[in-house]
Amino acid sequence: MRKFNIRKVLDGLTAVSSAASASSAAQQQQAGNRESEIQETLQSEHFQLCKTVRHGFPYQPSALAFDPVQKILAIGTQTGALRLFGRPGVECYCQHDSGAAVIQLQFLINEGALVSALADDTLHLWNLRQKRPAILHSLKFNRERITFCHLPFQSKWLYVGTERGNIHIVNVESFTLSGYVIMWNKAIELSSKSHPGPIVHISDNPMDEGKLLIGFESGTVVLWDLKSKKADYRYSHDEAIHSVAWHHEGKQFICSHSDGTLTIWNVKSPTKPFQTITPHGKQLKDGKKPEPCKPILKVEYKTTRAGEPFIILSGGLSYDTVGRRPCLTVMHGKSTAVLEMDYSIVDFLTLCETPYPNDFQEPYAVVVLLEKDLVLIDLAQNGYPIFENPYPLTIHESPVTCCEYFADCPVDLIPALYSVGARQKRQGYSKKEWPISGGNWGLITQSYPEIIITGHADGSIKFWDASAITLQVLYKLKTAKVFEKSRNKDDRPNTDIVDEDPYAIQIISWCPESRMLCIAGVSAHVIIYRFSKQEVTTEVIPMLEVRLLYEINDIESPDGEQVPPLPTPGTGSNPQSIVPQSHPSTSSSSSDGLRDNVPCLKVKNSPLKQSPGYQIELVIQLVWVSGEPPQQITSLAVNSAYGLVVFGNCNGIAMVDYLQKTVLLNLGTIELYGSNDPYRREPRSPRKTRQPSGGLCDINEGTMVPEDRCKSPTSDVKDNSFSRSRSSSVTSIDKESREAISALHFCETFTRKADTSPSPCLWVGTTLGTVLVIVLNLPPGGEQRLLQPVIVSPSGTILRLKGAILRMAFLDTTGSLVSPAHEPWREHNVPEDKDEKDKLKKRRPVSVSPSSSQEISENQYAVICSEKQAKVISLPSQNCIYKQNITETSFVLRGDIVSLSNSICLACFCANGHIMTFSLPSLRPLLDVYYLPLTNMRIARTFCFTNNGQALYLVSPTEIQRLTYSQETCENLQEMLGELFTPVETPEAPNRGFFKGLFGGGAQSLDREELFGESASGKASRSLAQHIPGPGGIEGVKGAASGVVGELARARLALDERGQKLGELEEKTAAMLYSADSFSKHAHEMMLKYKDKKWYQF
Repeated sequence: MRKFNIRKVLDGLTAVSSAASASSAAQQQQAGNRESEIQETLQSEHFQLCKTVRHGFPYQPSALAFDPVQKILAIGTQTGALRLFGRPGVECYCQHDSGAAVIQLQFLINEGALVSALADDTLHLWNLRQKRPAILHSLKFNRERITFCHLPFQSKWLYVGTERGNIHIVNVESFTLSGYVIMWNKAIELSSKSHPGPIVHISDNPMDEGKLLIGFESGTVVLWDLKSKKADYRYSHDEAIHSVAWHHEGKQFICSHSDGTLTIWNVKSPTKPFQTITPHGKQLKDGKKPEPCKPILKVEYKTTRAGEPFIILSGGLSYDTVGRRPCLTVMHGKSTAVLEMDYSIVDFLTLCETPYPNDFQEPYAVVVLLEKDLVLIDLAQNGYPIFENPYPLTIHESPVTCCEYFADCPVDLIPALYSVGARQKRQGYSKKEWPISGGNWGLITQSYPEIIITGHADGSIKFWDASAITLQVLYKLKTAKVFEKSRNKDDRPNTDIVDEDPYAIQIISWCPESRMLCIAGVSAHVIIYRFSKQEVTTEVIPMLEVRLLYEINDIESPDGEQVPPLPTPGTGSNPQSIVPQSHPSTSSSSSDGLRDNVPCLKVKNSPLKQSPGYQIELVIQLVWVSGEPPQQITSLAVNSAYGLVVFGNCNGIAMVDYLQKTVLLNLGTIELYGSNDPYRREPRSPRKTRQPSGGLCDINEGTMVPEDRCKSPTSDVKDNSFSRSRSSSVTSIDKESREAISALHFCETFTRKADTSPSPCLWVGTTLGTVLVIVLNLPPGGEQRLLQPVIVSPSGTILRLKGAILRMAFLDTTGSLVSPAHEPWREHNVPEDKDEKDKLKKRRPVSVSPSSSQEISENQYAVICSEKQAKVISLPSQNCIYKQNITETSFVLRGDIVSLSNSICLACFCANGHIMTFSLPSLRPLLDVYYLPLTNMRIARTFCFTNNGQALYLVSPTEIQRLTYSQETCENLQEMLGELFTPVETPEAPNRGFFKGLFGGGAQSLDREELFGESASGKASRSLAQHIPGPGGIEGVKGAASGVVGELARARLALDERGQKLGELEEKTAAMLYSADSFSKHAHEMMLKYKDKKWYQF
């Protein structure tokens, strides 16, 4: 091997040894001067790391709430997350620090606040009047477990039921406990001999706030009189209770039970239910009781002025409906509709026209929270159609297996993708507007288009518009439809190399300018797509099969290829020319009975109708070789200007001309080196064993991963811990380890030291830290490109780094990024006229490289990032001028060369959780922040950086977390976020009517302050619960301050909320902050003064 002389040029100055020749010295001095000319504008103050938004369906949801006046929906999860949804585009994510599951959520309706109850027996008050909600108060129960909470409309007293069957009362303004307690034994007295179980329901009578309905799990219900502190009525039933709901007139309530029955009770007839219904029970003859059914987990009872009430319930199906999907049942008059759901129901809520419980409810929709979906049902239309969901909640429709992020795309891309995607939309949705419509959008301060592409386990690819911190699906491509599908498991071909998801996407390579798309799948297949707005029918799907074999020494090279020189393409004798559709059965096994020359998947041999959007240009499949399965593809690159696609795995590399549909290059990794191989390798014959399932491991949590599954080409992953077993020394390699192709980059640059001008080439990086350069000799454009072969030859250039190569890029003499050449997009399915053809002949591919017109003296810089270090190499001299060891103890998972603030930098994410950026070309460290420790393969597989300081990763199997490392975006984020709270007038209370007012009846109010306040009920036991002030900050304290003082402060804050400009408000805000202390001093006096009025009437 020729020795590669690495000369270090520090800060643009070269120390030339006396042994070097004069010409070499002059060349390096010239390079040094040029390097010092590059002005680096990025400084560390341009960088700041913060999370921006979280998209997708809340992972493992557990609780649901809705504010009917603000029209905001809240979802809590088992991991303590809180997601708030307003109108499409208004979303918010918050997290409880403890990570405990959210068991219940309660809005303070139209107050801009929310109470959350957690499984660790804490209550939290969230202030939603700020763009990033914060906790104002917390209350930790020490001796009792919280099971149910109820906050009456326009009340500040929260009822908290516990596992012991007691009810405590919390003042939500001060978040302190009242001395008033309803003890279980006092509530049930002698009606039951045993403990009635935990509290499962609390609600006040809609017509009398002084009567509290308490449901115990065992089946006992008590109507408690708050004033006299005793039970008015006790209702006993044999079956356990799951939920209770009132009729709005307060004369009846309904209970759902564990045997699939509903019991309706008249308030004043506690001895037996007025009616018992088994919605899904088979009615037996002879008046016998229906057979028991599954528990009805929740029931809601909603009335309408014009017609029959709605009874809506989840669960309750008969036990013999095995395999039936979960259902929501809507009973309205004599009709019963059973609505099947795709996933199990976590919770549901009926949306009603009024927030007042004592008025006709007029239900118009049902929100159903499923395990993996959110469904809204329109109750006003026949057939109960669902609303089309405008939120981006389908990221996980099939598990995400890879992700790419593109900021600053061509402006015509999103409209083009949207127009082809619009045709894919389902029909039959409700005609009404989406009912969750609260909040306001933030200001759009970012104007550049952003696109996220997700690859999925079922072979589908989704394009998302991610501009301005929103997310909307644009277009979905199903890559699996090109293959024959096996109807059942026994029918599957024995050539499969994965146990499940044979079409899963592993790598996406996309050229936004030309719109060429290339994907690599888990079954060692590559598909190239072109974008078209026309529908076409492809009679025969173009297809190639490639043998990629890892061989050393005595094993014969496939197809008799000798290296060097590399084979000349286009010859008819090359067995990699187009293969007929039907796979040759004769070649399916070699002489010793091993599977040979067969791909893993079977391409359809019938005509394929291709809709507008991405259409298949070519399918390439790696085949079995002498009983050894094809290895999964580890790197992929496509170039529209050259008409080439290249991919590699741990066996070698293959390059295909997708215009001529021929294989140009098919080499084992070792053959790439020719005589320059730096490693001592031992010959080995191909393995005879079937490769253990090499599928992408399911990204779902808790999946057991076999040891060989999920291996990234660059890592030895043991037990999912990211410790490297590979030694840092690369002088010799273990005989069993294979050198995989880990990075590929097409460019126009200097390929050898002696080059005087740049030329098209391919740079190849391997897992052992080697970079090799392959020269591409392309025929002229136009018709000649389709007739003459592309000549591919090794350059002999070899560069070395420590660790697997991850990313390569090139800078011009000014330090600007040299983008790979590309062809602008044009419609291929429309016949061209003669003028167009002439233009095409003359047209050269668009090369963004300024080098083609540069003088010979001008140079370029190669930026190479590996798992361990980064180097900047001057070309054509191949001197390493800058080097940065990124990490010693960990390794880089993702490295991207990105643009930011009219400059460029290298951004890296390490397995130890650090995010780092480095200037280019000098590789000065600009940012190093410990962000998150790598906890699973999902983050490793999906983390990516893009331009303008944007990055993302899959934070859970259903959610994308976006973040920014740009100081400017962090500063603008507050403006860009939507507002959850908007000032809305509370609807008027229902009119009591003349006669009801005259003769009594109508809603009875209750002075709760008189009952629950400290003066009446005393202080609660200190050991029962502990108050914890929240980190809500001054904005929170002023925005949701308590009591009368809070109302006065809010009146002032309303100026801000009604949209007056910040400049006009500065003085008012300063005055408010100054007077906040004096407000709090007078709070107690004012509360006494106004205590006869309700707290919301001021």
